[in-house]
Amino acid sequence: MSELANNMRLTSQRQVILEELQKVTSHPTANEVFDMVRKRLPRIGLGTVYRNLDLLSEMGIIKKLDVGGEQKRFDGDTSPHYHVRCVKCKRVEDIFIERLGELEKNAASCCNYKILDHHVQFSGICSTCLPET
Repeated sequence: MSELANNMRLTSQRQVILEELQKVTSHPTANEVFDMVRKRLPRIGLGTVYRNLDLLSEMGIIKKLDVGGEQKRFDGDTSPHYHVRCVKCKRVEDIFIERLGELEKNAASCCNYKILDHHVQFSGICSTCLPET
């Protein structure tokens, strides 16, 4: 669990949602999180899961990923890292390569902003879909 989550009091529903999300690396959609959480909390509603995912994201405990017009996906790993998305099956995976700190400096030098962070998403074809091409 993240240090931020440890320092905050989470409702039991939020705690279960966080635990289920942190068990996987598949970057599930809200519907997929709902299916995961329902095994432990059978009476939870889809709307409750959506609201809590948004709240956990706003709190910085999880990440909400916007992957090019597709459904939002959620990441229980808030450490700085990049993602790759398969253009065929839409799977999203982590890529742990050195973050490009120079990119933020270059961006800051081109505009009147204090750059706080950046997000990079690579697109490609995963090894499962590659033989189909």
